Amino acid sequence: MIYLDNAATSWPKPKRVLDEMTRFLAEEGGSPSRAGHQFAAAAERIVQDVRIRLARMFNVEDPERIIHCFNCTDALNMAIKGCLKEGDHVVTTALEHNSISRPLQAMVDAGLITVTRLPLTSRGFVEPDAFRSAITPRTRLVATLHASNVTGVIQPVEAIGRIAREHDCLFLVDAAQSAGVLDIDVQAMNIDLLAFPGHKSLLGPTGTGALCVGPRAQLKPWREGGTGGDSVHPTQPQQLPTWLEAGTQNTVGLAGLSVALDGLQPEQTLAHECALMQRLLDAVLDNPRIRVVGDPTPARCLGVVSLTLAGRSPFEVATCLDSSFSIAVRPGLHCAPYLHRELGTFPEGTVRASLGPTTTESEMDTFAAALGEIAAG
Repeated sequence: MIYLDNAATSWPKPKRVLDEMTRFLAEEGGSPSRAGHQFAAAAERIVQDVRIRLARMFNVEDPERIIHCFNCTDALNMAIKGCLKEGDHVVTTALEHNSISRPLQAMVDAGLITVTRLPLTSRGFVEPDAFRSAITPRTRLVATLHASNVTGVIQPVEAIGRIAREHDCLFLVDAAQSAGVLDIDVQAMNIDLLAFPGHKSLLGPTGTGALCVGPRAQLKPWREGGTGGDSVHPTQPQQLPTWLEAGTQNTVGLAGLSVALDGLQPEQTLAHECALMQRLLDAVLDNPRIRVVGDPTPARCLGVVSLTLAGRSPFEVATCLDSSFSIAVRPGLHCAPYLHRELGTFPEGTVRASLGPTTTESEMDTFAAALGEIAAG
C-alpha cells in the first residue's frame, strides 16, 4: 500500500511507538493521580513527561498550561466554547476545518455570537490586513488554521497574531497539520490558544492531542468530573491543568506519544515533503486532464495537494487508485466545505494526497503515473 492520507493520520507509526504502548500496558498501565501505588505513579510520570516535552516544543513557559485532549477537535471545542460568551464577535476564515466552523456556527445559530468569515486571496490564504479590517470592538477571538488540510497553504500566523494582540483579541491557532512540521513559538507568534493532535505529524497514536492555554485566556471547562487528586470540591478544581482535564487520560496513547516526540525532525520532514511535492507537480501539471487545485507552491505549502481529473468524480478516482494501484488517498470535501466553495470544487470536492516522512520518490512516481492512466481512461 502506498499511503498518501497523512493529513488524516500519519502511517506507519514508528516502531518505537508500538513498542512503548505495548510495554506500558504490560508493565505499568495504571491510572495517573488516582492512587499511591507504583503503577499510578508511573502513569503520572508519562502524563507529565509529555506535558513538559510539548511545552518545550512550542515555547510554553508553564507546562501546566498544556491540556491533554483526545484529538485536535476536542482541543478546538474546548478553546472556542470555553472562551466565548454571549455577544462576542469572532473573526475566522473560509479555510477552516469543520472543527472550527461547526462550533462557531452552532453558537451563531443559537443567537450567542456573530462571526465574520474572511475569503481567500488568489494565492489561497488570507491577507493579515483582512483580519485588521474585520476586527470590531466586540471581537473576542481571532481563529485560524496554520496550514490547510486541503491545499497545504501556510497562513501568516505570526503577522495575524500581532494584529490580534494589538486589538486585545484572543488568538486561536489550529495546528492540526503543522505541529511537528513547522516551527511554532506561541510567545513569538502571540498565540493564546494552540490546538493540535498527537496522531498526525507528531507521529503518535490516535486519541491524543493537546491545547496550549496562554495566560490571557480564561476558559470555562469543556467537561467536568473526576480528577483523582482532589475529590473534595463540589465543582471542578480551578487550577490548571485539572480545571480542563476531567476524567482518566489516554495514558497508553500518551506513552506512545512520548517516545514519538523523541525522533521528530521537523525541518527534515518539511524539506522532504516539499521536494516530493515538487516532483509530483512536475509530473502532472502538463496534463490537461489533471487540475491541481489552489496554488501549491512548495515553498508556501506543506506536503498536501488536491487534484481533480476531468470527467471523473473524486470518489471514482480514489476508488480506482485503491483497488487498481493500491494507493490510499482521501476524496471529498475534507471537512472544509467553505474552502471548497471558494475553490470551485463544491460539492464533490477533490482527491487529496498528503505526504509523510516515510513517503518516497518512487511512490510519488507511481502515484503520478496512476493519475495519468486514470485521466486517460
